[in-house]
Parts: sequence; structure tokens; C-alpha cells
Amino acid sequence: EAQYIKPGGEATQDYLEAADNLLAKGNELIIAPGFKFEEAIGKLQAENPETKFVILDGEPEGGVAENSVGIYFAEQEAGFLAGIAAALETKTGKVGFIGGMVIPAVQKFGYGFVTGVAYANANLGTNVEVADYLYNGTFHDVSGGQAQAGGMYDKGIDIIFTAAGRVGSGVITEAKTRAEAGDKVYVIGVDVDQYEDGIYNQETNESVILTSALKRVDNASYTKVDEFINGTFTGGEVITMTAEVDGVGLPETNPNLTTETQETVNELLANIKAGNLVIPSTEADVQSFLSEMGYQGAKINF
Repeated sequence: EAQYIKPGGEATQDYLEAADNLLAKGNELIIAPGFKFEEAIGKLQAENPETKFVILDGEPEGGVAENSVGIYFAEQEAGFLAGIAAALETKTGKVGFIGGMVIPAVQKFGYGFVTGVAYANANLGTNVEVADYLYNGTFHDVSGGQAQAGGMYDKGIDIIFTAAGRVGSGVITEAKTRAEAGDKVYVIGVDVDQYEDGIYNQETNESVILTSALKRVDNASYTKVDEFINGTFTGGEVITMTAEVDGVGLPETNPNLTTETQETVNELLANIKAGNLVIPSTEADVQSFLSEMGYQGAKINF
């Protein structure tokens, strides 16, 4: 049976204690979410060669052992599709981004979003600006997220992409409040399909969630759990879940997207999967991409 333990804090020692708790109970596979676990998993994999370890959004410190796997995601690909959707659906020509902490997974979502908007301007006839690009600095400041979203909506941004944990809940709350008052504002969710979280009218099922940039942590974890159960667990590798392996993307149904937008997104997704369209994942490559696309918006402080 599966057990879930939340570490008592965010220090490596807290992670090691939580893992020891799981090991003492005989767990043979441990999945840890986030790069903060890199040091702990590095130690644990060496001390417990019979146990299997999976770390999401990171890899064990000191290298990946035969009993471990590091799994990354091509967040920039999901962010790109979100940027395309935002550019095609905005009515004001202004969109925004709110990230949580400045960590690679969040940065890549943001990079993708901006490149998606720039691509749409260059190739799909839009003229859209990423008018605000902010970080909250945490993943838990709900009221801060709401305040940041309010500031963006006030200046005419009508779609905000947020990759910020619970900060995003504040962004959604702000959008709902405005939608209830009749404003046409939207949020692009992250990691999972957040449509349900954005419902502000129970009768009509209307939601402020335009679409969501999915990161299929479930697919990645399931594959490794399945291998483990079948005795085929392959360790000693670091893998990236891309759109090609359905590791990232948008939800299959997005009630707030027009059929045309959905079709365009699907075409571009097929191009990414085929390797014909490569989305940049570093700031330097993003800047090159933006100048190549002739992006005219204000300079973005990534």
C-alpha cells in the first residue's frame, strides 16, 4: 500500500527523517517531488541500494545511481502552447505571467509562455504584449498572488498565466471575483487541469480557467511504479518528459478556447512532437528566439 509523508521542514535532515520513516515501514520505492530533495536522495540511494528512488524535477546529488531515476519535464513546451492560446484569445492584446519562486521548472514555463506569444505575433497574425512578468518569491503567498493579479487586471491585462503553487489560488480568486462582476478576465492554470478550480458560476459551469499548462507528473510516476511492480524498474538514468511522450501539453478539452485556437494549438503540438519546432529552455536561447521573431514588447526581466 502507498504511504504519503510530508517532511517536518525543508532541510535535508527533515527529508532524511521522512525517508527513514518510510524505509522503516518497509517501503521499497520512494518518490520525492522537487529539486530540494537532491541532496537527501543522493545520500539515501547510496545507503539503501535495495530501495528504488525517483526524484521529480531534479536528480540525486553526486550523480544518479542504479537504483534511482531523475525525471525532468519540458515545461517550456507546455508554456509555449499556453502562450499561443493566450495570444489568440486575448481581447486587450496584453497578457501576464506570475511565477512562484525563481527555480528552473517555473522559469521554463515562463520562457515557453513568452516564446508562444512571440511566435503567434510572428506567424499567426496577433499583436500581443507580455505586459507584466513577475515572481511572487514563494509558492504559498495566496493573498500576494491575488494582489499581483489585481494589479495586472487593473492595467488591462486580461489573461494571466500563473505557475506558482498556492499563489496561483490567489490569482484564480481575483479572476473569479472580477468574472462575477462581469469582467472578461482569465487565468491559465498549471501542472493539472484547473478548470474546476476556476468555476465561478455553478449553474452554467463557467470558469475563469482559459486552459492549463499540464505537467504529467502522474504519467511519469505511474510509469516508474508500473516498472517497479513488474520487476522491470530501470535506474541509473535522468529522463525528460517531453510533449513527444505526452509528458507535457494542454488538456484535451478547454471549454474557453475557440475551435480555431484549439486546432492551431493541436497543429503546433504535432510540430513540437515531430521535432520541427524546438522551444528554447534557457534565457539566452529565449532572447535569441524573441529577436528572431521580431518581438516588440517591453523588455522582460526574466
